[in-house]
Amino acid sequence: MTSAEKFLSMLIALVAFAAVIAVILFLARTFGERNGGRGTAWAFMAPVVLLLSVGLVFPALMTVYQSFLDARGDNFVGLANYATIFTSPDQLTVLRNTVLWVVLTPFVSTAIGLIYALLVNGARLEAPAKALIFLPMAISFVGAAIIWKFVYEFRPLQGNVQQIGLVNQIIVWLGGEPVQLLIESPLNTVLLIVILIWIQAGFAMTVLSAAIKAIPDEIIEAARLDGVGVVQMFRFVTLPTIRPAVVVVLTTIGIATLKIFDIVQVMTGGQFNTSVIANEFYSQTFRSDNQGLGAALAVLLFLLVIPIVAYNVRHLRSSEAR
Repeated sequence: MTSAEKFLSMLIALVAFAAVIAVILFLARTFGERNGGRGTAWAFMAPVVLLLSVGLVFPALMTVYQSFLDARGDNFVGLANYATIFTSPDQLTVLRNTVLWVVLTPFVSTAIGLIYALLVNGARLEAPAKALIFLPMAISFVGAAIIWKFVYEFRPLQGNVQQIGLVNQIIVWLGGEPVQLLIESPLNTVLLIVILIWIQAGFAMTVLSAAIKAIPDEIIEAARLDGVGVVQMFRFVTLPTIRPAVVVVLTTIGIATLKIFDIVQVMTGGQFNTSVIANEFYSQTFRSDNQGLGAALAVLLFLLVIPIVAYNVRHLRSSEAR
């Protein structure tokens, strides 16, 4: 495509966008005056509802429908794909790994972030210390996986061969033999979880640090006057006060963990019993050409996310009502 053609395409897109906005404004002005503002609201909401229906609702319904079909999507098989997820040994391993990710990552990341926020709160070098742990958040999951792939790299110990992997080099310095860390299950899954914890701890620290600083000074001073110790201050003052922020951090990291794909795909490709639901959905759909099972995994992933989102919304509403 030449520069002139690109410019013409851009111009057509801008004109089309301007035409859509003009139509919306015309409809809003025409019907808004008659219905006391409701027409204006509907005029602006209609394109959004239409785009969401076409781009989100319809594909979701089609995915649910496809989950009841066979691998090629030709024959109706009912709940066979869902039965495969909960009976096949390979799929049970996927579910086990997903549970391990969801149990470890949110709680460990939040714990590290909370402890770090408490330790550096009010410290002399608070800003640089926070920036140091927050830096991994600026790295994409793919970039982080590549970095940690070098950390876990393995080289056979032959002659003067040096380890380029940090972990194996430390093992060699301690007099041990290098280990292929990414092929030993379930250790490899735990090592992959470490990467996401490394990334998400900075997010947890940032949110919880802001929540800690928002605690009124009057509460802290009153607790100190009552002779409350450090542990009691954390247990009875700090933690109850920042509880809404802790819940938000846990649920946010939990949702991100359920959807994890990049790290597993880059590090192992889902091999060596490291696959999780999101990665398995990709593998079954695009590699094994099993669209029915892939759709069922996508539906299962969606169903797992819903309770976390619902709990988060409910908790936020209850916190605002207090």
